[in-house]
Amino acid sequence: MSNVEVEPREGFGGGEATGTPARDLLEGREVVIGTRDMLVTRTLPHKVRRMVGAWCFVDHYGPDNITAHEGMRVPPHPHTGLQTVSWLVEGEVFHRDSLGNAQLIRPGQLNLMTAGRAIAHSEESPPDHTPILHGVQLWVALPEPDRATGPDFAHHPDLPIFTVAGATVTVIMGELDGARSPARTYTPILGAEVVLTGRARLPLRPDFEYAALPLDNSAEIDGVDVPRATLIYLGRGRTELDLRSTAGPGRVLLLGGEPFQERIIMWWNFVGRSHEEIVRMREDWAAGRGFGTVDGYDGEPLPAPPMPTSTLKPRGRLR
Repeated sequence: MSNVEVEPREGFGGGEATGTPARDLLEGREVVIGTRDMLVTRTLPHKVRRMVGAWCFVDHYGPDNITAHEGMRVPPHPHTGLQTVSWLVEGEVFHRDSLGNAQLIRPGQLNLMTAGRAIAHSEESPPDHTPILHGVQLWVALPEPDRATGPDFAHHPDLPIFTVAGATVTVIMGELDGARSPARTYTPILGAEVVLTGRARLPLRPDFEYAALPLDNSAEIDGVDVPRATLIYLGRGRTELDLRSTAGPGRVLLLGGEPFQERIIMWWNFVGRSHEEIVRMREDWAAGRGFGTVDGYDGEPLPAPPMPTSTLKPRGRLR
């Protein structure tokens, strides 16, 4: 999915992570994306925290009833220096990219696109879509020198699932409690969907920092009542995490990773290291250079917004 704000905010990353457990609630902000004014809640980058491990972007959308309209429609747009992670709770999304891939994703499946030096893609609801659309779109920042790797796309229809008392867990990225996702990662990272039926405890790595996002109902996470679509930053130094469903069965997205020490700039759909890099990426997209063509999408590519008047600078992860 794209960051299609007309005036995208600059995102900063890198620097020090909280070295001890934390319980910081990060309320999301509403953002309109796509050509059908689709509303999402963005919790990363946040005004006080830009990254969790290498996770640098989290959009939560739905559940939306799209019976009477086309649903998601995001025109071809560019990406650099990151991976996009597409995860659905309900509905379907059709992906096309400039490598020639065309792939439908359904709940429980993973679409993982590695932008590397440059890729373009589109996302839309298929014509015969089901009534409800609900999911998350996430970005993972690529480290040096992998951010210049060749672009790639992978569809993973079968992911590892395990159960513990009170929960069923799907490992989307990385490894948790001995279950490892087949998805390729470039830094130590974790992404998992936890379906809660009661109280559950999950083992964690003390060298990772973590955050959690309730997707449908509020949930009690480490003793804190966390509203739906609000991210709780949990810090580092934990060996386990206590979660409890507070309003019937509920889903929680658990994100974690080794603190990402590089400083980055996120602007529009690009992850770079300098203002000059971002300018070049934008100019290449506007000139039709380097990103390829997305075939099969019925519509024009997304134009790049104008560059800000101030110089973009890589800064620390905390504002």
